[in-house]
Formats: sequence, structure tokens, C-alpha cells
Amino acid sequence: MLGLAVVYFVTAWFGLTQATISVASPVWPATGVALAGLYLLGISRWPALLVVAVATYMGFGDLPLSAALIIGVGDTLEAVLGVLLLRRLGFSPLFARTHDVLAFTTVAVTCTLASILLGTLGLMVAGRPPASGFALTAWVWWLGDAMGALVVGSAVLLLSRRHPEPRWREALVLAGFTLAVGLWSFSGCRQGPPVSYAQVFLLFPLVVWAALRFGSHGAALSTLLIAAVSIWGTLAGHGPFSSTTHGPTVDLLELQLFMAVVAFTGLLLAAARTERGHANAQLELLATAVRGVREGVLICEVRPGEEARLVFANESFQEMVGWRHEALVGRTPWQLCGTGMEPEVVQGMEKALREGGFFRGEVVLAHKDGSRVYSEMQLSPVRDATGRVAHFVATHRDVTTQKLLQAKLVSAERIAAVGTLAAGVGHEINNPLAYLVLNLEGAEQGLKRGPEGLAEARARLECAREGAERIRVIVRDLKVFSRQAGEERAMLDVNEVVVPALRMAAHAVRPRARLVEEFGQPPRVMGSEARLGQVMLNLLVNALQAIPEGNPEKHEVRVRTGSDAAGRALVEVSDTGCGMSPTVQAQIFDPFFTTKSPGEGTGLGLAICQQIVQAHGGELQVRSEEGKGSVFTVLLPAAEAASVPAPVPVAPAPEPTHPPRRRILIIDDEPRLAQSMRMLIEPSHDVFVTTRGAEALAWVGEGQRFDLVLCDLQMPGTTGMDVYSHLRAHAPEMAERLVFISGGAYTQATRDFVRSVRNRILEKPVRPDELLATIDEALAENAA
Repeated sequence: MLGLAVVYFVTAWFGLTQATISVASPVWPATGVALAGLYLLGISRWPALLVVAVATYMGFGDLPLSAALIIGVGDTLEAVLGVLLLRRLGFSPLFARTHDVLAFTTVAVTCTLASILLGTLGLMVAGRPPASGFALTAWVWWLGDAMGALVVGSAVLLLSRRHPEPRWREALVLAGFTLAVGLWSFSGCRQGPPVSYAQVFLLFPLVVWAALRFGSHGAALSTLLIAAVSIWGTLAGHGPFSSTTHGPTVDLLELQLFMAVVAFTGLLLAAARTERGHANAQLELLATAVRGVREGVLICEVRPGEEARLVFANESFQEMVGWRHEALVGRTPWQLCGTGMEPEVVQGMEKALREGGFFRGEVVLAHKDGSRVYSEMQLSPVRDATGRVAHFVATHRDVTTQKLLQAKLVSAERIAAVGTLAAGVGHEINNPLAYLVLNLEGAEQGLKRGPEGLAEARARLECAREGAERIRVIVRDLKVFSRQAGEERAMLDVNEVVVPALRMAAHAVRPRARLVEEFGQPPRVMGSEARLGQVMLNLLVNALQAIPEGNPEKHEVRVRTGSDAAGRALVEVSDTGCGMSPTVQAQIFDPFFTTKSPGEGTGLGLAICQQIVQAHGGELQVRSEEGKGSVFTVLLPAAEAASVPAPVPVAPAPEPTHPPRRRILIIDDEPRLAQSMRMLIEPSHDVFVTTRGAEALAWVGEGQRFDLVLCDLQMPGTTGMDVYSHLRAHAPEMAERLVFISGGAYTQATRDFVRSVRNRILEKPVRPDELLATIDEALAENAA
């Protein structure tokens, strides 16, 4: 405070010595000292200014205490208000921005009004009304304070900080030239012809030199040096602003206006130079970063009425596509793309380029050697000052290796899902294969009998044809789920995608739960049959693995198709299994997360399902409650409004049997196989056929007895194991006459049962002669 008071006192005393109207002086450096001092030291130092100002006006201005106090308050208030306004405007004392120069100039010309108003009021209280009028007095007072703030205040603020680029030799040369030209301009004659002003304008190039080479420090100090020389010369009666007719008041006012132009121009030019330097440094930094970043970066220029064209490609992108920068510049974005891009990606890029929007997606780039490069691209518009899109910036991340690895993981998971159902698939093949073989054998026997056997041979061949068709469908399903290619998109009926997955998983689900199908009318979708089929198959495998074996009557796996409220195709797979806790549910889509025991799961199934569904523009949702089951919902965007529901095959009713010599019961859930066996055995025996184990047990409960029972081991609902247990309890003699026919035991309970029983077990497909021989042997043993 003491230091501030001393400097303020000296500058205020110097200003009062140059006062031209009472205490109104066109030269008032004290304002600059007060403003810079309070900004640097804090507003709390204002008492030093007030005390010194009052003392100065009383001692050197010969004013009474009341008038000196009013004027001192005005001088202090203009500094306090100036500091508050500078901080409000975000001013920086480095003057490194044009904003700072404009803010400081605004403060210099506005906050000084407080000193003018209170100053003129103080003169009125002192009884010193100016003879020249209050208007001229206010003008002199304002211009002196404003120039003091602009010239001296800026110099003090900048001198308080060290200049980053001293260059002392050049600075001394510049100072020497400025002093020499200033003395030459302001030590000559008074105002004369207009040509006498020419030498004053030689100061402007020096200020420009100082601003461009030394920044705001150079501009402020050169302006301060010019101000000192010009004021000295004008007061001494020299220079173009000195005259004998107007007097020192007008002379100094003209000089101050000249200095205002010099100071403002120098500071503004220095700030523009600094801003441009920072901008160039930032651009160089960005250019270096873009050139060195590991992701590919492209910049395309957009001109009105023309297609966007490439103007820059960094080294990473050049390596990605194998082209040099010269070969890439001038191309359109579409010339860089390869074949095989998804239609929705192409549409998204076209819309972004057309409307100036953002886009993010996976694109295919064409490599120089003809190969395809998969890239994750983010496209962003860059707008100019008018808001028009002038450029597009695209960043590319090469995901080709990741794409290949992901394809291998998808294939491995798909094969793992099919492998889980391998035994059931074998059973589904063995059933039609068995009645195919049997009917071919029967057709051969009918043909041997001559014309009377042609009708039977024709019927058996028709059954054989149906069996071959059934095998073809199963093999087709296997090909769909196991093919490596399959990214081709086509218009799909969702029901037709679900049905093969159900056929694949049906036999695996039956020992655990009832399989309930609810086919609605979902809209058609654009997608890959293999990929969406894998999703359905994985969801069915997850559902059956969530249900324990042994109680199929208590559990169900329900598959429902239809559409949601938004018109999207919907496939819902629900189960009544163990369900999931919220903690587990939050992690099920994380790769390699699994709750299964080692060897039973990779933790990739649901993660891959989610990726496949999202790649089709859909969602995979889950709801689950621990102990009550889970619901997985696949939502896919509709490609068109209409769809055709998938037909649900209806099992044919068993044909009526004719009385044979022995009563033989056939229990098999496959109607065609049961029918084929009936047709083979019927000429010699009385055959009874049922496709449900529960119905066969009901017949036994009604008192019916059979000489031999041929029973499928794996059936929905009541299995062959259940039939055996019931017969052991209620008709033990029939349990001994039971012959099992199996398509393959794949559950632990079935494997344990097969090892424990003594009954004959025939593996599908059974040859006709083998079946007949087994029946004869069993009947003979029973008779003995």
C-alpha cells in the first residue's frame, strides 16, 4: 500500500502540474497507476489511493477538504469499478487476445466517467466553476484519465510480467529508432503545412515493428516512450500538435487522440499476432498429432454443388489401404469403399454427407491389392463461420484382424451349440432313416409277390420318399447352422428361421420340459439366415440348460413369435428354469462370463448373440427372476409390413390295425416309424400302435395285455424308462416282454438306465430282418 501510495502521489503531482482548467489535466498517468495497482495488488488497497488523492488535491490543487474528498472518491471509484469490470469481462493482463485489448479499452473509456462526474461536482462545491464551461472541462478530464489508463495502465500491467522473448539487441535498436524519430518529430517547428504531419506517421511502422516482434510488451513500452517524448515536445511548444492560437489545452487534447490511436493499434496488432501464433502452434500440434496417430484420419472438402473430395490422409490410413497420399487426394469417399457394405451403412453415410450430420459404423475399404479392409469409422462435419459444412473428418480404426477372430469365435460357438445337440440330431435322423429302410424292404417284398403286391410297394415307396425328405430337411438344418459363410442378407420370414432351430433342439428339450410353440405373424426382416438361426439355437440351448432333468411335466420352454408395439419382429424364448439374480443378469452379455461348470460353457454364446442381433439393427432383451425362469426377447427391425406365418406340421393319426396271431404293442413318438413297423409286422401279428407312452399305460391300466412291447426309449412326456417302471409295478410279466428301440442315449439318466436293464435294446435305424428276428426270439422266449 505504501509503494502504491508513493507512485500514485508522484504521477498525480505530475498530472496537476499540467492541469489546464483548474485541476482538470489532459495528462493524468495516475489513473493508469491506480487501475493497474488495484488489479495486481487487490481492491482492498483502495484506501491508499483515496488518502493520497485527497492530500494531493488539497496540497497542490489548493482545494478545500470537502471538494478534495469528493474528487478523491471519484478517482478511487473509477479504479475500483475498472478492476471489477475487467474481472467480469475475463480480462488477462498479458494482452494476448484481442478480447483483452477491447476489454481494457472499454474500461478505460467508461469507468473514467465516475471521476468526471464527481470531479465537476467537486469543482462546484469548491466554488470554481470553469470559465470555459463544464463541457470542455469534462472532455479534458475524461481524455486525460482515459489515456492515462490506456497508455500507462497497460504498460504497468505488462511490465509486472517477464517477457518470454527478450532479444535485447533488437529491443535496443528499436528503442533507439523510436526515440530518434520521436525527438525529430516533436522538437521541430509548430504546426505548419500538412507535410509537417508526415514525420509523425513514421512512428506507426515502429509501433508495428514493436508489436509484431515483441508482442504486447513491445507495443506498450514503445507507446509509452512515444507518449513521453510527444508530451514533452508539445508542452515545450514543438511538434505538429503545438500551436499559438489554441493553447496547451487543445494541443494536448489533439495529442492524446493521436496517442489513443497509436496505443490501441499497437496493442490490438500485438494481440492479433499472439493469437495467430497460438493458433499456428495449435494447428501444428494438431497436424503432428493427426499425422502420428495410429488411427486413420481423412479430411474431405465440401464445395457447394460438388461431391466431397479427399484433401488429407494421414500415414496410418495410407498404410491401411496401401495407397500413397498423392493417389488418395481428390478421390470421393465412395471411391475408397470396397464391396460388401451393409445397405443401412451406405444409407447412413449418404444421409450424413447429404445433411451434414454425424455417422458411426463399420465400413469396408478397398485395399490397393484388391483385398477388403474392415474399419470402424466415425464421420464428423466441420462447419465454417457461416454454419455451412466446409469439411468432413473421418477416423478409421482397422478391425480386420478383430473381424476375422470374431468370425472364428462365432463359428466355434455355433459348432459348440450344434455339438450340444448332436445326440438329439442323430436321433432325429435315425427316426426317418429307420422307416425309410423298413419301407424300402417292404416295397421289395411287395414287388416280389407280383402284380398283387404293387399297391403295397407303391405305398411303402411313398413312405420311404417321405423319410428321405425328412432326412434332407435335417441335413439342410445342419448346413444352415454349420456353414462358415452366411453374412449374405436376404428377406426372411422369422418363423422359417425359428422352425429349423426348434427341430434341432426339440429332442434335447423334451427330457427336461414341454416345448410350446406360439407362432404369430411377425413382419419380414432383412438378415442372415445362418446368423439369426444361430441366435435362436443358442437361446434354446440356454433355456434347456437352465432346466434340470427329470421333471418335464413341471417345466416348459415356450417359443413365441409376433411383433411388438413398434412394428418390429419379435421372437421370445422363455423357460421355467433356475432364473438369474440381478448380479448375474447384469453380466450375461459380457464375453467369457459363465455360471456353468468348467467344460460346459465358454461364456461366448450370449455375447455373440447380442453382437449378431445388434449387427442386424435389433435388440436382445432379457427378463429373469431367480428361481422362476428367464425370458429372452429378440427384436428385429421390419423390412416390410406383411409376413406369412410358418406352417406347423401336424402329425398324422395312426392307421387302424388288423388282428394278428400275437398281440404286439408299438410305442414310438415318431408316427411314420411306428407305421412302418406296423406294416412290416402286421401280416403275422396283431399290432397296436401309439405315439404316447401315457396312452399305452392307460391301455394296460384298463386290463389290456400284450405278448410283446416295442417301446422307444426317448419320448416326450412319458419316456420308455417311465413305461418300464410302470410295468414293473403293475404288470411285471409285460416288463419282461419289453424291447427298447433307441436313437441314442445322450442324457446321464438314460445312460444309467441302459446299463441297468436286461431287456433287449435295438439302435435306430433297425433293419427289417433284424426287427423280425428279434420279435420271433422274444416271443419264443416268452412262450418258453
